[in-house]
Amino acid sequence: MNVYCQKTLHQIEVAVNSIIEIMDELTDEDLTRRPTPQKHSIGELISHIALICRADYLIAEGAGQEDMNEFYSSHTFRTLGEMRKELLHHFHFLKEQVAAWTDDMLIEETTSYWGVTYARFEWLVEIAVHLYHHRGQLHAMLVHCLDREPGVSMFE
Repeated sequence: MNVYCQKTLHQIEVAVNSIIEIMDELTDEDLTRRPTPQKHSIGELISHIALICRADYLIAEGAGQEDMNEFYSSHTFRTLGEMRKELLHHFHFLKEQVAAWTDDMLIEETTSYWGVTYARFEWLVEIAVHLYHHRGQLHAMLVHCLDREPGVSMFE
């Protein structure tokens, strides 16, 4: 596997592991908490996070809006345990896919259904950024809305 992919996957794994540590500070009852009206609940945010590795991979591989709507609607979670399991499952799926990428595949560009064009490697970086973004949102929800400091190291 390309060394840059290895290092990027490592950073994705750091994000995944710290998200799981934050989740370990929650209860299933916390999932319905909606810190801001008309915005996602904690459970809705974590459900989204659990799907990022595969969803963004599918987008990078050319999945259309209808494909993605079907993907999201076929994955619903009720418990933290289900979300944790899916987050890890989709991360391992991503690792397997990236391991098969050749250097030529890494520079191959694909366009998302909303018109953004990136090389495969850029999509991999986007997955890392996407996870870190939502991890920050989750952390902020706990600290500022639930008055809980998860005590989780956000970086190595």
